[in-house]
Amino acid sequence: MNILGISAFYHDSAAAIVIDGKIEAAAQEERFSRKKQDAGFPLHAIEFCLDHSGLAISDLDYIVFYEKPLLHFERLLETYYHFAPKGFKSFYTSIPTWVNEKLFLKKAMRDELKKMGKIDTKKTKFLFPEHHLSHASSAFFPSPFQEAAILTIDGVGEWATASICMGKGNQIEMLRELRFPHSVGLLYSAFTYYLGFRVNSGEYKLMGLAPYGNPGSERVKNYIDLIKNHILEIQSDGSVWLNMDYFNYATGLTMIKDKKWQQLFNMERRLPESELLQEHCDLAYAIQVVTEEIMLQMAGEVKKLTGASKLCLAGGVALNCVANGALLRSGLFEDIFIQPAAGDAGGAVGAALAAYYIYAKNERQADGSHDAMSGSYLGPAFSDIDIEKVAKKYRAVYTNYESFDDLSRLTAELIAEGNVVGWFQGRMEFGPRALGNRSILGDARNSEMQLKLNLKIKYREGFRPFAPAVNMDSVGDFFELQYPSPYMLLIDYVNKERRIDLPENYHELPLKEKLYFLRSDIPSVTHLDYSARLQTVHKETNERFWKLIDAFKKISGYGVIVNTSFNVRGEPIVCTPEDAYRCFMSTEMDYLVMNNFLFDKNHQTYAKEKIREKESFALD
Repeated sequence: MNILGISAFYHDSAAAIVIDGKIEAAAQEERFSRKKQDAGFPLHAIEFCLDHSGLAISDLDYIVFYEKPLLHFERLLETYYHFAPKGFKSFYTSIPTWVNEKLFLKKAMRDELKKMGKIDTKKTKFLFPEHHLSHASSAFFPSPFQEAAILTIDGVGEWATASICMGKGNQIEMLRELRFPHSVGLLYSAFTYYLGFRVNSGEYKLMGLAPYGNPGSERVKNYIDLIKNHILEIQSDGSVWLNMDYFNYATGLTMIKDKKWQQLFNMERRLPESELLQEHCDLAYAIQVVTEEIMLQMAGEVKKLTGASKLCLAGGVALNCVANGALLRSGLFEDIFIQPAAGDAGGAVGAALAAYYIYAKNERQADGSHDAMSGSYLGPAFSDIDIEKVAKKYRAVYTNYESFDDLSRLTAELIAEGNVVGWFQGRMEFGPRALGNRSILGDARNSEMQLKLNLKIKYREGFRPFAPAVNMDSVGDFFELQYPSPYMLLIDYVNKERRIDLPENYHELPLKEKLYFLRSDIPSVTHLDYSARLQTVHKETNERFWKLIDAFKKISGYGVIVNTSFNVRGEPIVCTPEDAYRCFMSTEMDYLVMNNFLFDKNHQTYAKEKIREKESFALD
């Protein structure tokens, strides 16, 4: 049975192919179009998925879209009716798009798919599961669990903004949902907007900024009180009620009512790229604390309703690895699985799996220990010939190593010497995190590495933290929990014996002084609160990356390196060898490794300015 899953027309459009229950391929459209968070129909992603799986459009049994457009349209109309006459401008702006693209979605999909061949309408069925069912399916069906509770939290689907489900075998039962306009995801995005970051991408920045807040200060306590007393109410079951007097997203063109927030918090909305002040950090800390409280109370309600010992998470809020870490440490559940593409992109996988298991009623078996995401390495891979073509196009100089073991040892030496290495191997990752196949790597011991990576490689704000990649058998040497985190979706804390005590006045220091204070013997991956967004590397899913880290351990005695996504600000993670080479030449990266090819920046003859100047990098 061949099933194509599609998510599109909001953000992070994606496609996935499921064959007889196995996820064969999945990719986001942005990686091909090079438009970050591309919301358009994922034609390139679909072409890749079909090509990789050896299928034509006519071979598909089901084509599944990740939500119900008519139900979504109903929510739009009812919302405008409820708030009328407010929001006419937003209504007038959005309705033509809805009518043309979404209300007649089935026809629009057929028209797009016809570009790849004829659809057999007698054989191929179109299905439209609900948005949060697609999220729930994306979390439960690939999980290692035969039975588990499911919690999904995002901005909004059709009506639901969060849901509690129970998964058993090949079925998912919806137990409870929170409805628009009350939304944890939209609440967090509102603060993202207010603090000067971009909605639907800057939430990572907000999460990274939070530890710069002063947790014991009166201002933080005041901010938390203001949020709880004026902006939202948190119920005992974790559901939230948002005071819409402060928000504009239901009927307007912005997230919040700026003047109301300015009066409440006694500061103007921060403009993008403007200076970050302590009050911004404190407010980021406050909303992160509130978000964690909500998630923990929701998880408590999940436990109460289901009695389950296992939990699956999906939806954009499930990308908040700090909250996920708090949930894991709470001990409410014995085991947790989080969909690595937890946002809307993962809806493509969930939609396809929902069709296979729920609609077609196929049997499902889980072994209790291995998930079905294949390490999330579900995108395209490229051959040596592909790399050689790019090298010829750019007159690139390289060395091709016969032995990967020799190359991994040399690369480990280069990293240990303080060099920054672009690392391009195997199949591209599916989801927002680079997991060792499209990564930029550095030495976690190097106290200057975070600054170098942020300012000279990624061209982004210096406060943003980096993730450690550590082989699973070495994780206890550095971190407390020793819990698998293959998809970089959990934080852990650096072992106490590796920490350097902070001065008594640490939280009163200016932001930049906090940033560059040495906090551990792996400073480039230790955030201000000693946390780290951990990736555990497993030999069975990524042997090459595992070997590189193992080689680094033999050289340095440290089995941990810095891993950040292979891209610059405002651009998607690289997909092709040409993307990788252009990014390499546009930054101050020192070396590039693609398959067994090593490129030294000092030996390249193609002028950097012919590739791109850093001033052209867009905001993210």
